[in-house]
Amino acid sequence: MTIDFIEYPRAPKTKKTNWEKTGWMFMRGSGVVLVILIFGHLFTNLMVGDGIKAIDFAFVGGKMSDPFWKVWDSLLLVLAFIHGANGMRTIINDYISGKGLNKGLQLTLGIVTIVMIVLGLLVIFTFDPCPANSPADLLPKFCAA
Repeated sequence: MTIDFIEYPRAPKTKKTNWEKTGWMFMRGSGVVLVILIFGHLFTNLMVGDGIKAIDFAFVGGKMSDPFWKVWDSLLLVLAFIHGANGMRTIINDYISGKGLNKGLQLTLGIVTIVMIVLGLLVIFTFDPCPANSPADLLPKFCAA
């Protein structure tokens, strides 16, 4: 069974972009980068220092006050969501043969992906590691109690 509106990944070069090939290449590249980001995240959180016992609000506040970790977590968030959404797009193309329903589901997937990425980035970049009226023992060391 062939579906007419899905481009063949190795189609000859035409004027328009071959989105299937671009998506295929993105999945490979983002997968490699995600493996590095995920294992770096797990190693830092679980192996360095006191391990899982050290993960509390102060630990997260300390990490989120460092621009390096904000960029790291932002890359992890954005790549993971886009990687997952591209995989879902492929599943929709494989199993939904109705053109209208296919486009509707892909539009919904795109909107949900964008909203979730924006909300996640808002959390990362607006996180306050020193909230007012918090107990001093729960805050990072650099906060004035």
